[in-house]
Amino acid sequence: MTDQPETLKLKKLADLERVEFGPPAFYHPLVADGDTPVRTGIQTPVPGYIAQLHWHPYEEKLFIIESGMEAWLEGGEDDPVRLSPGDSVALPANVPHSFRIVGGQKMRLLGIHSSSDRTMNYFN
Repeated sequence: MTDQPETLKLKKLADLERVEFGPPAFYHPLVADGDTPVRTGIQTPVPGYIAQLHWHPYEEKLFIIESGMEAWLEGGEDDPVRLSPGDSVALPANVPHSFRIVGGQKMRLLGIHSSSDRTMNYFN
């Protein structure tokens, strides 16, 4: 305990900036760059969305809220893991990965970046 009063860092989804990933997906940062040691956000892709192969210099965790997806590490696209609501996956640092939406409805996932800033490294 400290003698200094702390304040809550409150974010409400309805009040957050919408970051577009192109027409098929968007992202709402819940804890934005530099706010805390961990960055979080809700991503909402539509059916058929496939994330471009990318990597982060830190571990990324994905928690499925609605619908489902398949995720894989580079080279594993023919044998992905299937995730449903309530499932989560931890993607290792510095390893290229991707995911695709399965089913006929938009998906919502909570992305947790083990970093104060979101860093994306894409392959062309």
